[in-house]
Order: sequence, then C-alpha cells, then structure tokens
Amino acid sequence: MNKCFNRRNFLKAAGLSAASVLVPGCSNISSAGKQKVQKPNIIYILADDLGYAEVGCYGQKKIKTPFIDQLAANGMKFTQHYSGSAVCAPTRCMLLTGKHSGHAYIRGNDEMSERGDTWHDRSLEGQRPLLEDTYTIGHMLQKVGYKTCCVGKWGLGWYGSTGDPNKQGFDHFYGYICQREAHNYYPDHLWRNGKKVPLKNEYYFPHEKLPKDKDPNESKSYEKYRGNDYAPDKMANEVMTWLKENKNEPFFLYWATPVPHVSLQVPEDSLEQYKDAFEDKPYLGDKGYLPNQTPRATYAAMVTRMDSEIGRMMKLLKELGVAENTIIIFSSDNGPTFNGGTDSEYFESNGPFNGLKCSLKEGGIRAPMIASWPGRIKPGTTSDLISGQWDVMATLADITGAKASADTDGISFLPTLLGQDEKQVQHDYLYWEYGNQQAVRIGKWKGYRNNLKKKPDTPFKLFDLSSDIGETKDVAKDNPEIIKRMLDISKLRVPSPIKAWNF
Repeated sequence: MNKCFNRRNFLKAAGLSAASVLVPGCSNISSAGKQKVQKPNIIYILADDLGYAEVGCYGQKKIKTPFIDQLAANGMKFTQHYSGSAVCAPTRCMLLTGKHSGHAYIRGNDEMSERGDTWHDRSLEGQRPLLEDTYTIGHMLQKVGYKTCCVGKWGLGWYGSTGDPNKQGFDHFYGYICQREAHNYYPDHLWRNGKKVPLKNEYYFPHEKLPKDKDPNESKSYEKYRGNDYAPDKMANEVMTWLKENKNEPFFLYWATPVPHVSLQVPEDSLEQYKDAFEDKPYLGDKGYLPNQTPRATYAAMVTRMDSEIGRMMKLLKELGVAENTIIIFSSDNGPTFNGGTDSEYFESNGPFNGLKCSLKEGGIRAPMIASWPGRIKPGTTSDLISGQWDVMATLADITGAKASADTDGISFLPTLLGQDEKQVQHDYLYWEYGNQQAVRIGKWKGYRNNLKKKPDTPFKLFDLSSDIGETKDVAKDNPEIIKRMLDISKLRVPSPIKAWNF
C-alpha cells in the first residue's frame, strides 16, 4: 500500500484540513456557529536503555512497575514497535525529526573529539548538534499553539550550538545537555534554558573502578558514588512544576528520562524494597561506569523509582483536571545494555529476542510502546502493528492538525490508536543502519547484515520472525526474491555527510 495515501492526503483531496476534523472523543467548543477542536495535551516518555521485557506488562517478573502497567491497562500496548536506532543520540534524532537512520542527520553517538578531549574536558559538554534548519516535533507543535518542554537527557548538541534545545522547538528545557554527564546520577549541575544549575553534589569521574584498598562488601566503600541531589528526582520535580504552570493551554512534554542507563545509582529509600530480593555480587567497575555493591537490586530499584515518578505524574494530571484530555506515550530508546554492572540475562530484559543495545538484532531495537488516551484508546488493548519511532511525528501531526515534515519516513498510527485497523496504512518496510550494520523489516521478514565497512557486499541473513523470533535460522537461500528486495531497499539510504557513518 502506498504510504502517501494517509488521512492527511485524503482530507486534503476532500478540501478539508486535519484541524477541521475532530478526532473521536475530543471536546468541542461552539463559538459563533463554528466548531473548535480542543487539542489534546501530549506527553511522550522515553526511557533510556530499558529492555522490551523490563516492565511487568511486557512479561517482567522481578522488577515492579505498577504505574507503567496501569498505563497499559488503561490503553494500548504495541508488540511490534521499534526504536529509531540501537543507541541514544540517533534514536532521539529520529524520534524528533520523523526520519529513519538512512535519512536522519544523526546516525551514531558522536562525541566530536575534534573539539578536544571531550571525555575529560568538562567545558566541552554535548554531542554532535542537530543542524540549524532541522524541523522537529517541537517546532511542529509550536506552530499549532502548543507549549513545549523537554526534561531529561538531550544529547543532540550543546548550548550555543545549532542543537540547542531551545532552538530546536522546545520553549523549556531542564536536564543533562550532554550524554557523558548523564553517566552519573549525582552530577554537580544540570541545565535549564541555557543556564547551568548547580546541584549539591561533589563531582567525580563517572567511569571509575573501586579502589583496591576498599572492601567491596562494605557499604562505606561506595560512599563516594552517592550524593545529595539525585538528578532523576530533580527532573521529575521539574516535570510536575511545568505541568502545573502550563495546565491551561495545550502542552507537549517530552520526558527523556535517563533511567535506567548506567551508572547504577539510586537513593537508599528505593533500594530498601529490593533488599535481599536477589543473589547479588558487588560490581567493581571493571566493565565501565561506577562500582556498585548490589547491582541487581540497584537496577531494579532504578526502574521502579522511575515508575513511581510516572505514577506521581499521572496523579497530578487528574488533580489538574487535564488527565481526560492528555495522551501519554511511553517507550525506550533502544534495547537493554550489556555493561556497567547490569545483568540483562538475569532479568530476561529483552524477552525472547536476540541482541542487546548497539545491535540491530531484535533485542537491540524492539521497544516497548504504550499509549493511553482516555475515551479515545480502548483500555487493555494490544496491537501488533509494525511501527517505528519515526512514526511519532506523523501521528502527532494527525492528532493535532499540525504539519509533519514533508520528507518524513513516518506513517501515522492514529487509526490503530482509535481502533480503526481497517484504515491503518502499513509500512512497506522499516530500515535501520548503525555502525557496521544494516537491518530491514518487511512484513514477517527481518534481514540483517554486519561488518559492512570491511566488506560492503556482505550478504543479508534472513529470518522469519513469525516462526523464529530469536533470529536463529537463516533462510536467505530459500527466499532470493526477498533478499533482492532488501538489497534494493538498502541502496535507498542517503550517504551521511559524516564520513564515519558511511559504509
């Protein structure tokens, strides 16, 4: 099906605008004989390195996530949704710009070492910035009257660069401007709208090993890696304050929480609920990031604390009287990680999938997505629609009457949200590239290949996800026509101006 034949083009052909057609369930206000749409508030929550199966509604048994599970019970759970990429920065770019990784500008985590020693010179915060003429979801919604806010981890440029969040569609920003700084949950500062906000924490490098003279079984050996101001708490408080201040007009909140990306750090009051819950062995910092005495308990507590803050936000929306007109979408930027003391195997973090963060196998890019919208999305529903995070821009455009980027790779999944599956346009394919890898999804088929920088003609391996969700049996030889199609799709990528991101 032609992806261009969507609701927006249909309305245009009929001489209507999206804003003139009410989304079912939205409120009407009559004025001088004309109907006006009460635009819904939008909250998009992006977890960081949260695996597909690390919340209860997706099968998690060891980590408690009652409020995220409640979101799913109130709305729709997607089982075939994908992140934009397998690591942080490119996913954020693809989410905000509506482009897949064959077209997006940011295609990897680029610390821009040409600026200097970015890992040790703290004056060089920030990653490669978005370009000046970038059109983001923030810009799109500002144009139709939304107040916009980003709280959390940015990773798409530093203040003063073209990637400054206040230049990229967000009226308000608070959090980590730099991904490297986000490796420590007790930083000595965060940022608010271009100004550095000091926190009551002492600085320490977020990649240290436990000193050899420290006893790994003694709590006091880890005192250095604690602080007074826990960054996720400060961010959650900022979310609550901003919502209170903007409750009377349409708002878009992009809550890019840094949780549960390592380092493993959480306040003691959250750790208490997992005390003695798991067999735990101290992590000494030998696989990057900071040491931790009880890594499994800490990881679980981090996820549960994030869940609790989402619950606090849900309660506040009701108190403010805006819950009924607010759509909440929850997802993750990539699969679970493999370092820093985490134990994805123990928690079965990626469910039945193979691969972790940095991999374009299913485990690296299959992401949870939950959408809740009272009165519009039927509670307790599940969708197997094949979709990607670059679809969010088109979907929010459809919901609000805004104009998505003309060259978006996304398709609106609004019909699916509204239970109108017969009207849902399907992707012909999904495409990813990252590092040496390419992946293509066509219906039930998943193609994957690696080592492309050394061997550009590496053949695709082909997996039938309907019977081989773990991507273990290569059936490429039996399906040459599918392989040819995937090769043709892989050639549609636009070469990146950043040489390191090309094959």
